[in-house]
Amino acid sequence: MGFYLPSEPLAPIVSVRIAADLPPAERTPIEVLRTDSATFRTVLEQRRNRREAWFKFNPGHIELCNVPLPVRAPVVHD
Repeated sequence: MGFYLPSEPLAPIVSVRIAADLPPAERTPIEVLRTDSATFRTVLEQRRNRREAWFKFNPGHIELCNVPLPVRAPVVHD
């Protein structure tokens, strides 16, 4: 049926911290693509209408949980 038993026990999540609640020095620096930009709309359109050969069906929509939000490490200028 497509189910696999893990070869090792799963590692439990032992704690969670919200980045906004951390002091700035402890936060991981990232840049997030603005969701009100033309670039983000292009990313959504490409994800909504996948054209790769291995996609057999293109529903023409995207579920909220499948919306990619591109992030990157900030560029450091010396």
